[in-house]
Amino acid sequence: MNTEIVKGFRDFTGEEAEKRQNIREILAGTFKKYGFEVAETPIIENEEFVKGENKNDEAVSDIYKLKDKGERNLALRYEFTFQLKRIALNKKLPFKRFQIGEVFRDEPTNTRRFRQFTQCDIDIIGSSIADQAEILAVAKEVFDKIGVKNEICVGNRKLINEILEKENIKGDKIQVIREIDKMDKISSEEMKSNLKKLGAEKLLNIFNKEEDYFKKYEAYKEVEELKKFCRYYGIKITFQPNIVRGLSYYTGNVFEIKSKELKEAITAGGTYLINNNIQCVGISFGLDRLSMISKYEDKKEKTLILSLNEDKKAVELAQKLRDKGQIVSLFYGKPSKALDYANAYSINKVIFLGSEEVKKGKAKVKDMGSGKESSITI
Repeated sequence: MNTEIVKGFRDFTGEEAEKRQNIREILAGTFKKYGFEVAETPIIENEEFVKGENKNDEAVSDIYKLKDKGERNLALRYEFTFQLKRIALNKKLPFKRFQIGEVFRDEPTNTRRFRQFTQCDIDIIGSSIADQAEILAVAKEVFDKIGVKNEICVGNRKLINEILEKENIKGDKIQVIREIDKMDKISSEEMKSNLKKLGAEKLLNIFNKEEDYFKKYEAYKEVEELKKFCRYYGIKITFQPNIVRGLSYYTGNVFEIKSKELKEAITAGGTYLINNNIQCVGISFGLDRLSMISKYEDKKEKTLILSLNEDKKAVELAQKLRDKGQIVSLFYGKPSKALDYANAYSINKVIFLGSEEVKKGKAKVKDMGSGKESSITI
């Protein structure tokens, strides 16, 4: 039997799995704190629903397709936003929801790109620019908690379209926009060459101008308004006019949160429309990337109780400590094996509980880090 893991998928155990779980809890706790309610949706949906109106999007073309025994065309979810169309129906607006779970894409893999990954989304259906600032406040708080230095960059899709219109760009506008999105990823010479082929080389000079230049455009007012609300939260944002995000998806302000640890954005989102043009805003955190760059360490102490033929007392002590919120494991066997076990699973302290300890009402405790021994009252 082939037990090798399928390409693009991974197992998580031990400290790595624990770190991921801790970050999940930080995300969920922060989302709830800001009034977002949790949602769960199916991993499998009808293929037609998964594709939606964005059939030409790169992400949609990479969906995992499957059939059930009834020969129905199904697909694995590749993101959460398309499912919002269903769960947001008839909800009192604004509707604030968060979701953390696995999504799937049948695409080429590399050291940072996998076919199953954990997405952590917050969205506000029926949103205002004030809500956009709140979304960014959530993001900043999350990154502060997990110890990731970051920069919040903001652009605007309407602004890009307005510039193309005023500069009378006649070529393939979709391709022009794709090139604009690469401005901070490729050299100026390469960018100029690419835009020249599309008859849009003058855009390079425009998108490299200082922020004050863009104040003459109508769409910049949305960025200005967002900056105002961000100041209320004590958040600094950087205006980056070339940010595009999804071509057929985002409509107004768009966000990319960057870190020096990664070339790619660590978190991204923006404004979009669903269900009869209801204004929405959302942002998505990738748990895999957060875990990769986070400096967060869980300080919770772990204890192992070694029963030396005092099983009943060992269980009673374990339950007392667990009731106080401590992480406790029990071990029945030889002391040498118990210590090996504690080292293997990064357990901080080992409590030895035998007949002598029970008689005295005190147990020996070994600190696995320092090697020092002490005692506790049972």
